[in-house]
Amino acid sequence: MSHRSIFVPGPAGRLEALLWAPAGAKPQLAAVVCHPHPLFGGTMHNKVVYQVARTLDRSGIASLRFNFRGVGLSAGEHDKGRGEGEDVKAVIDFLAAEFPEASLLLAGFSFGAWVGLRIGCADRRIAELIGLGAPVNDSQFDYLSHCAKPKLFITGENDQFGSPENLKKLVAAFPAKARDETSVVIVPGVDHFFAGKLHEMDSALADWLIARHPELHARNE
Repeated sequence: MSHRSIFVPGPAGRLEALLWAPAGAKPQLAAVVCHPHPLFGGTMHNKVVYQVARTLDRSGIASLRFNFRGVGLSAGEHDKGRGEGEDVKAVIDFLAAEFPEASLLLAGFSFGAWVGLRIGCADRRIAELIGLGAPVNDSQFDYLSHCAKPKLFITGENDQFGSPENLKKLVAAFPAKARDETSVVIVPGVDHFFAGKLHEMDSALADWLIARHPELHARNE
């Protein structure tokens, strides 16, 4: 695999990013990965975000994780999710240009799920969505009810920002078509950050990817 530190042009200036891609091959799948809340220490180096990138990498899926505006070496200032949505659009543009033949996924953890899934739902280039620790307790996710794209949610049994009960209520309220395309995995005995259970999160993500893309199975053996 090729691992590169790059800068992606963004609406508020350059965005610091890490691009992992199969060396010398054209990946069939490529993913944008969005990190948790910048004001609470969230960066693209967050353990959950890193684990997602590793899972994708092991499966032969290209991934681009990046720092939102104002984080690390990314230009700009925090914009309460508004400008960050524009950052996601810019990163999708870059990934689509880098891998024009690949099907695109979008994954986000916590704040990254709230911002990223909203943009991913609306962007026709994004085929599948992955929400980790989606903060459904106090963030607006109603837009998902209009999104029939395949979705995976992984959350901790004791998630203090997105309880399994509230997540299941959200999904249950989806129209049948959107609900049928949504999978929910609850990791037992952990809170929002999956501490000590990242391997279970990894397994849930890998299993979902393989179920949807059987050609990935050999890479995960």
